[in-house]
Amino acid sequence: MQLLRYFLTFVVCLLPTVAQCWGFFGHQLINRMAVFTLPPEMLGFYKYHIQFITENAVNPDKRRYAVEGEAQRHYIDIDIYGDSAIYKMPRTWKKAIEKYTEDTLQAYGIVPWHIYKMKFQLTEAFKEKNVKKILLVSADIGHYIGDANVPLHTTENYNGQKTGQIGIHGFWESRLPELFSSQYDFLFDRKAQYLDNPLNTAWEAVSNAHFALDSVLRFEKELTAAMGEDRKFGFETRNNIPTRVYSKDFSQAYHQRLNGQVERRMRASIQMVADFWYTCWVDAGQPDLQSLIPQSFNPEDLQEIQQEQNSTPNPTIQARPHETTAMQLFRQLHQQNGCCCEAQRQVCVKKAP
Repeated sequence: MQLLRYFLTFVVCLLPTVAQCWGFFGHQLINRMAVFTLPPEMLGFYKYHIQFITENAVNPDKRRYAVEGEAQRHYIDIDIYGDSAIYKMPRTWKKAIEKYTEDTLQAYGIVPWHIYKMKFQLTEAFKEKNVKKILLVSADIGHYIGDANVPLHTTENYNGQKTGQIGIHGFWESRLPELFSSQYDFLFDRKAQYLDNPLNTAWEAVSNAHFALDSVLRFEKELTAAMGEDRKFGFETRNNIPTRVYSKDFSQAYHQRLNGQVERRMRASIQMVADFWYTCWVDAGQPDLQSLIPQSFNPEDLQEIQQEQNSTPNPTIQARPHETTAMQLFRQLHQQNGCCCEAQRQVCVKKAP
């Protein structure tokens, strides 16, 4: 058991420590760790392809500014639907459309329904024994599940722009995991379990994340007042460029106040990813995955995957239809200057003429 713990810590340290718009690091870590909670019948196949599952965990983020309709798959601004909406929101897509219209749902995020939709796509991929589809959809659904477990993916105030806390999104989901995830416990007492109601599971993730939102915002506000702006930020060299980041002292103090919240949300993400993979496999009839291990991607598949990874941003696509002017400016500067995470938005905005 202790050797396994050392191994998992070693794996965490090997992952690229970049904080990008969980961040690239967090999403890759979640997918990678989910592999180790699978049953033996699935473990061999997923371990054989673990590098692919890890690296391609970030594909949905790369499509955010390149594919129309992609952005809203990552979040749901549940608070725009009114008081206690997390309890009152219809869980099924059909009933939600009847109550709010599809245009409204698309405008404010569809992550729980998209996870449910992808559940059927992965089940079908297993039935077809299509290695390419199994791996790509497994990587993608892992990304959306990770997003559903992030508190700031459940609110219209997704980057603290309504409370004077711009940058908190990247701070919580990128900076904190980057600094502290090597201390987290990624050993699980149970293997992946079958989900009787995957849609309810997706909504449970959103609900639990939303319940944590108040602490995310309030603790940062209180800590800023206590420590002051001068101790809140510092500079680190990234890609040979001095980059303004949340200071390690401020990050440590905030992480302690959250009392394991980031670790809990990351662990919930890992377990949920494995549960979805396993449920899809079972619903597909438990196909023999060992026989698929020798199969590899043909040149056409590899070219298609590479093209997706190198998606070119489309300046006409907004990440959220209701972005503020500051957010639109960030997008433009992100494309021009290659800023690497939401935590840098304040810096980007200051670069504007």
